[in-house]
Amino acid sequence: MEQVDSLNAQPVWDRFVRVFHWSLVSCVTFNYFVMPDGKTLHQVSGYLAVTLVVARIVWGFIGSRHARFADFFPTPSRLAEHVRQVKSGQHVAILGHNPVGALMMLALMATVLALGTTGWMQTLDAYWGEEWLQNLHEAIGNVLIGMATLHALAAIVMGRMERTRLIKAMVTGVKERW
Repeated sequence: MEQVDSLNAQPVWDRFVRVFHWSLVSCVTFNYFVMPDGKTLHQVSGYLAVTLVVARIVWGFIGSRHARFADFFPTPSRLAEHVRQVKSGQHVAILGHNPVGALMMLALMATVLALGTTGWMQTLDAYWGEEWLQNLHEAIGNVLIGMATLHALAAIVMGRMERTRLIKAMVTGVKERW
């Protein structure tokens, strides 16, 4: 994992990653806060979210350097080293995802896929009207919102710790120190 240069702004997030990110944020926000009742627009937005995640998984193998899973996959050793550095105050800014951020990103994508699966199952004759499935779908949605909130707060905190503009980088694609 490459460190952020302390003197220069460096491109990190390609256009696909940024469009994926903000499109997924839009789908999740729309489905949870605007159209939470399972109507047609809720379903379309949910299927779009699943499609976005599948496309991001593909991009994780064929995309630009910092979009590839190989660049940031959170192995136990990478996670342990990152946590050790943060605890010791010797943490350095990483160009791309840090290991904990990568773990969160993968967990968020898995949760969106689980949410899409339970939503789709509710349209099947075998599960039509099953209250347990509706409750599970709703619970997964609540977990996703909690995780997304934690993700956003962590981006703010890590940006401060690293003295990088993480939120701005997800808009412009360029990570810079301040």
